[in-house]
Amino acid sequence: MDENKGRGMESRDEGRKAETRDISFANMKKKTNFKWVVRIVLVSIAASTVFTLATTGILGNNAGYVAAVAVLTFFIAFGIAFDIISIAVTAAKEAPFHSMAAHRQRGASESLRLVRNADKVVSLCSDVVGDVSGIVSGATAALIAARLMEGFDKSSLLFPLIVSGAVTGLTVGGKAAGKAFAFNNSTGIVLWAGKLINFFHFKPYRKK
Repeated sequence: MDENKGRGMESRDEGRKAETRDISFANMKKKTNFKWVVRIVLVSIAASTVFTLATTGILGNNAGYVAAVAVLTFFIAFGIAFDIISIAVTAAKEAPFHSMAAHRQRGASESLRLVRNADKVVSLCSDVVGDVSGIVSGATAALIAARLMEGFDKSSLLFPLIVSGAVTGLTVGGKAAGKAFAFNNSTGIVLWAGKLINFFHFKPYRKK
């Protein structure tokens, strides 16, 4: 009896180990989504190209300081906004959006999809938009510093240090404040993002 009982326990342990291996393999396979990686790379290249061309077009040789600062401010705010969305998506729960979707509230279904695909949303917002915005804002800051040096006929590193320090402070401080705001208002932020997606998709809910 004891021998049979021991064999039964061993077989159950082996079954649990095999199940654990299957789950781990499934999770690994789920995480390694090469199509998504390729798509993210292509989107990053496209976004970087579009942003760079737009910035170059706006900040031509005749562009003033006001235009340069406006472009710089836009890209800093743009990166912070998408960082807030990525944090909110990871902090939000599905339950409130299930209730909203049941009442056919606009943007609820899109918000629910955002929460369920939080890993992809974070990758898109932080890795693509955030990094590209950082690169473009850095290039714009360098351009502003160069214009200041030309305008004041100075070759000192003072202007680059001041501009880069200001950009870094605004970016880091904005993202730090945005994280706290995103954690405390995750449901509302994700719902707002869902409504925005719904608006651009032009898929209004049909009334019964």
